[in-house]
Amino acid sequence: MTKKITFIGAGSTIFMKNIIGDALHYPALSDAQFALMDIDDIRLEESALVARKMISSMNVDAKVSTYTDQRAALEGADFVVVAFQIGGYDPCTITDFDIPKNYGLRQTIADTLGVGGIMRGLRTVPHLWKICDDMLEVCPDALMLQYVNPMAINIWAIAAKYPTIKQVGLCHSVQGTAKELAGDLGVDLANMRYRSAGINHMAYYLNLEERLPDGSYRDLYPVLKEGYASGELVPKTNPYSPRCPNLVRYEMMTRIGYFVTESSEHFAEYTPYFIKNGREDIIERFGIPLDEYPKRCVEQIADWKSQAEEFRTADQIVVQQSHEYAATIMNAVATDTSAVIYGNIANHGYIPQLPEGCAVEVPCLVDANGIQPTVVNDIPPQLIALMRTNINVQELTVTALLNEDIDNVYHAAMLDPHTAAELDLDQIWAMVSELISAHGDWLPEWAQKANSRKERV
Repeated sequence: MTKKITFIGAGSTIFMKNIIGDALHYPALSDAQFALMDIDDIRLEESALVARKMISSMNVDAKVSTYTDQRAALEGADFVVVAFQIGGYDPCTITDFDIPKNYGLRQTIADTLGVGGIMRGLRTVPHLWKICDDMLEVCPDALMLQYVNPMAINIWAIAAKYPTIKQVGLCHSVQGTAKELAGDLGVDLANMRYRSAGINHMAYYLNLEERLPDGSYRDLYPVLKEGYASGELVPKTNPYSPRCPNLVRYEMMTRIGYFVTESSEHFAEYTPYFIKNGREDIIERFGIPLDEYPKRCVEQIADWKSQAEEFRTADQIVVQQSHEYAATIMNAVATDTSAVIYGNIANHGYIPQLPEGCAVEVPCLVDANGIQPTVVNDIPPQLIALMRTNINVQELTVTALLNEDIDNVYHAAMLDPHTAAELDLDQIWAMVSELISAHGDWLPEWAQKANSRKERV
């Protein structure tokens, strides 16, 4: 049966290309109806052109339609892929970096946690809730495949307000880092076996093993730790951030015993240890790329201009399957074949050591029954404790959104590990107030009004 796959934020052409390209490799999805929706007409048409050229190049029967009306695009959808950035690089990302920097708070990515993640959550969640409203009306049984940051805040907020919406948050941290580690160790990725669990961007490999020729497995952690300690293993540069030598994660592994799934430039701003005023020696020692995300955005915008011209003039566009999970999930559901992915879902006992309802990232079985998370109850206490420092910020941000309580926005910033390590309370209050004012209409109306009243008190 033909499946309808709706893509909200289809103007993200490169990402759209990967997801649709992956889907077209599966016979069960090769005749799908792809409904592409975006508010940018030009980027939408560019994406539609790329999708149609892929379909033609692969000689399959899929169809593409474009929409600027969200509800129309969602009508009758089986799967809803969400990938957008509210406020974009200019002005919102620039604001998220520049104002904190004026207070002495420096960041690397600022899209998941910290003051940047809090602000992005405030401007993103209301739009995700609008998608949920429309889904309940026109495709209540559809599965939302959510690729938007701040992932954990988004998943938690959706589950809290729209518990009947079927959703999973998807990230390439687990499988991407596994590939990086295989390269660092000189191990064939196909022979690597691992088990990971935690929260998005702060999950850990609880087991990391290599299959040997005799069929047995060896623990790779001793090799990883001894190689880093001796200097024989030199961490390779993160392919997603060529300016970051990926040392933060290795150093943290020596302190807490396990390797985290998200990149060093991300992890550096999730903790209070690596980005510190007056300690440039630490910044240099670990090669922390401050202001990394704005630099990356500028480069991606420039790259897109050249890529867009290549796509416009190309006779064919053929893509290899990526390591994203979306198409694997859609195929497993459509064909009732089993697949295992790492997904972000609301915690209903899946990690008993973490709060009920928070967003957790665990192994999930997928088939016609949908996303079926597994229980992981053996995470070491030091890892759980680190996760809780991040969950505090996520919970307060979600609570602010659910209750329209501006005070909890300030509390979230106050409890953020990196922010609290660098700024005093007066600085935090002034910075948050300035960020809310600067974001203006990008934030929900209640936040603007409440903050205006707060400033007058």
